[in-house]
Amino acid sequence: MVRRLVAGLAAVVLVAEAAVLVLVHLVLGRTTANQSMSIAGSDPDLMSTATYGMGAGMGAFLLLCAVIAVLAALRDRPPGRFGRVVLIAAAVTHAVLGMLVVGLVGWIAFAVLMLILCLLVLILTLYPAAARQGDGGGPVEEARDDAPPPPPFGELKPTNP
Repeated sequence: MVRRLVAGLAAVVLVAEAAVLVLVHLVLGRTTANQSMSIAGSDPDLMSTATYGMGAGMGAFLLLCAVIAVLAALRDRPPGRFGRVVLIAAAVTHAVLGMLVVGLVGWIAFAVLMLILCLLVLILTLYPAAARQGDGGGPVEEARDDAPPPPPFGELKPTNP
């Protein structure tokens, strides 16, 4: 129950973050185009286009993370290998941005980024380890009832001569 709630909440927060970042990049790109100033000889049209592209790329990446979180919530299973890599990349990105934003923007922005980081890490860690072992290829091995019990500690013999 908690796993689904965390994954669903993370998906909602990631969609909201994607929308805010796309909006911020649209405003920054528009401002850069309207200023028509050259920064160290850079082309203002190129900077405006790059800002739009960065906003679209970041929004798409966060939406991909939200889709992975929704799939984890609906299936109540951990994300696959690709999903884990994407969520880990998002978590590392949020951690680095959190370190930068605390000095540039303030503590509220830092707290928001750390909240999102916590949700991403919770998605990755709330599922049991046994569910992750079967994800890598073969089936998960279960303990057999017909196996003999291990010998007592004093009766262990070395296997090398």
